[in-house]
Amino acid sequence: MIGGRFAAISKIVEHRVVYIGMKRFFFISLLTFIYSFYSYSQTAIPVLNQEIVEYVTSVIGKKVDRGECWDLANEALTKANAKWNGNYKYGKPLNPMKDTIYPGDLIQFENVLLKYKKDGRQYTEQMAHHTAIVYQVNAKGVYLIAHQNTGQHGRKVGISDLNLTDITKGKATFYRPESN
Repeated sequence: MIGGRFAAISKIVEHRVVYIGMKRFFFISLLTFIYSFYSYSQTAIPVLNQEIVEYVTSVIGKKVDRGECWDLANEALTKANAKWNGNYKYGKPLNPMKDTIYPGDLIQFENVLLKYKKDGRQYTEQMAHHTAIVYQVNAKGVYLIAHQNTGQHGRKVGISDLNLTDITKGKATFYRPESN
């Protein structure tokens, strides 16, 4: 009789464990599903932007034209057959706080001062008049940018971090390249 009770209790516990396990699995699956909609994924990068990123990837570590920051944007836009005014307006202006920013979008910095901490040290960077291309979007306002003619990379194309919250002065204007 006692053995039968233990067997019955064991079955009840086994069913309860399976039920809790299924509940936990369902809850985790639901969270994953919801997160996939709210996470910062960018699966629909515009074709023109993709072409610009492909070009940038092909020249990382190389000097483009004279090595000026503007030369990288000029070559990328020219190779992608994008239209722009040739004078630091690289397409449709964007608001990075409201609009979705994609890799391949361009940034024009004017009198920008950046202050940030990295590895416990304080850094300051100035970009009086500088052009960069968004290489990767990590989160809203947090990017990897491709640029040249910098203190870190010299006249070769390099990749740097940019967090918009680090900008303490100046203006960073974002542009979406447009087709010709």
